[in-house]
Amino acid sequence: MKGKMNTNMGEVVIDRDVLAKYAGAAATDCIGVVGMASVNVKDGVAKLLKRENVSRGVNVYVVDNRIKIELHVLVAYGVSIRAVAQNILDSVYYKIERYTGLKVEGINVIVEGVRIMDED
Repeated sequence: MKGKMNTNMGEVVIDRDVLAKYAGAAATDCIGVVGMASVNVKDGVAKLLKRENVSRGVNVYVVDNRIKIELHVLVAYGVSIRAVAQNILDSVYYKIERYTGLKVEGINVIVEGVRIMDED
């Protein structure tokens, strides 16, 4: 289902893919997030997605113009997973509600793995 807003000039419809891209971009902007993860169900292996594919690591559900978001992320080794997850929750919640005008009912952050960052 798509998100809808009624204005005095007409109706605005926001596709779930747009919401997923916004949520994925907001999550990857958070410190400690290496990127979004795509999980191979058969192998159970998390794969790091490139920046242009962040929406594949996001599941968005829209019911009665209320949004539920599920984010699959990879975090950097040595960071507080709890702090990173809270930062993701705050950032995604704020940006989705502010930029779309739709109500976020819930966000789940699933940490699919930890990556050791290369020192250059």
